[in-house]
Amino acid sequence: MGRQSGVRGAAVVVAAVLLGISGCGGPGHSGDGKTGSAPGPGTASGPNGGASSAPPAPSGAAGAPAPGDVLPGLVSAAVARTRLAALTTGKPGTMAGYSRDKFTHWAEQGNKCDTREVVLKRDGADVTQDAECRALTGRWKSLYDGATVTDAAKLDIDHMVPLAEAWRSGASAWDAARRKAFANDLTRPQLLAVSASSNRSKGDQSPDLWQPTDKSSWCQYGRAWTTVKSHYALTVTDAERAMLTTMIDTCAP
Repeated sequence: MGRQSGVRGAAVVVAAVLLGISGCGGPGHSGDGKTGSAPGPGTASGPNGGASSAPPAPSGAAGAPAPGDVLPGLVSAAVARTRLAALTTGKPGTMAGYSRDKFTHWAEQGNKCDTREVVLKRDGADVTQDAECRALTGRWKSLYDGATVTDAAKLDIDHMVPLAEAWRSGASAWDAARRKAFANDLTRPQLLAVSASSNRSKGDQSPDLWQPTDKSSWCQYGRAWTTVKSHYALTVTDAERAMLTTMIDTCAP
């Protein structure tokens, strides 16, 4: 799940492997580091193998969250309910053939910044960066547990819908360009900076298996997960849909 710490040492990589983390990227998650530039728009395979239009690749400018939200691209609770109802119900697919390396991240976003650094800058307050775009100072509020973090090395950039969960619910049929766009999506509420501990707790679990400990975040979490799965035409399970309904129902009228 999410963007990883600025520490890029081999020892950290080994530690993450030993922990068996399969969710979004924290320090040491495989696939961490800067990659090539983002792909352009194209045609990709949909969740059932059919052709579908791939979303445009990140342009390097993260979208601005709406008032009251910390994530960009969130739909309202009413729209989220409509989109959730329209999602196809399916059984979780297998992990056969899955690898984080099949979801290229983090993509270069220009000015020596990759997706991780762009999200750290977007989600933090008073963030300063060095000549390589790495965050030096700043203050971040972790949505999942309400923790305030002042050391970027203690943050992960979470994929709201984890890469492995996407694989199980349709992304196994996508081409490389669509997976790269998904893993670096700065337009929708797919990426956010959170405490490494909360991200590792989440792993690659769906909402019926893991929920943020800070229940005040459930409204945004349920809307964000639904927004992303709807945009990418990913499937949901019955249990997942039920918990997303519960989360969205915490939104103020």
